Amino acid sequence: FRLQDDPSIDFIVRDLRLPTAVTALAVGLALGMSGLIFQKLLGNPLASPDFVGISSGASMFAAVAIITFHASGLVVSGVALLGAVLSAGAIYLFAWRDGVTGYRFVLIGIGVSEFFVAITGYVIARAQVSDARAAMSWLVGSVGQAGATELRILLVSLAVLLPLSLLMGRQLGVIELGDDAAQGLGLRVQAARLGLLTVSVLLVALATAAAGPVAFVALIAGPIAVRLLRGQGSGLLAAAFVGAIIVLLADLVAAHALPAALPTGVVTGGIGAPYLIWLLATVNREGRGG
Repeated sequence: FRLQDDPSIDFIVRDLRLPTAVTALAVGLALGMSGLIFQKLLGNPLASPDFVGISSGASMFAAVAIITFHASGLVVSGVALLGAVLSAGAIYLFAWRDGVTGYRFVLIGIGVSEFFVAITGYVIARAQVSDARAAMSWLVGSVGQAGATELRILLVSLAVLLPLSLLMGRQLGVIELGDDAAQGLGLRVQAARLGLLTVSVLLVALATAAAGPVAFVALIAGPIAVRLLRGQGSGLLAAAFVGAIIVLLADLVAAHALPAALPTGVVTGGIGAPYLIWLLATVNREGRGG
């Protein structure tokens, strides 16, 4: 079908803007829900995939694929997905000591993240200019770089993972009561924690594989949703919608705020950095940040 009699307008809307908008919504849904699961599961407002090594693992694998093997498109997305999953698995194994606690997972995740960042920086520093530019373009994160195949994979995956996350929301609420209380209620805490982590990792891995590491969305969507709901309900669905709105608005700003279009990750980074500073100051004032 045609949206306009003018073929150029029809092409811009249907073939360029509409797929980008759908990608923005899908990526935001995945990142928003994943971020809140991480924060609730690990009991830390800074427990975001941006900081615990998952996004940086995907970025490192993607950078190596782009620079060393001159990969592009779906291959880079597949390698990034693999990198995120392997990174999460490594962090979980390193953090295991008769179970996994949120504090240990976050600390080890930060260390693993810095390791991946260092490798990524080294690979880029040694690369040819054109390869380094291609890698940096992917690493900034932009919903406009997702192809039709990546978008279809993301949408099909969300159709499975989002309902599964909502079904597991009750387990998440029980875990928030503390491990002892959760075990007293009959919950197999470590199995539930592993299941929730797996779903959350898959959400952020698929979003990153499609659009690159769109910064800070997973960090800020959950707390905004919880404040809007005033603590009622799990907040998972609300966090997903808040994430979708953030990424969609960020993409609109990136596309139209300046004469030259910006990557989506630049705008979300500009929004998220002040929030992170405020969060760190608030956590420290309340005595929860050390």
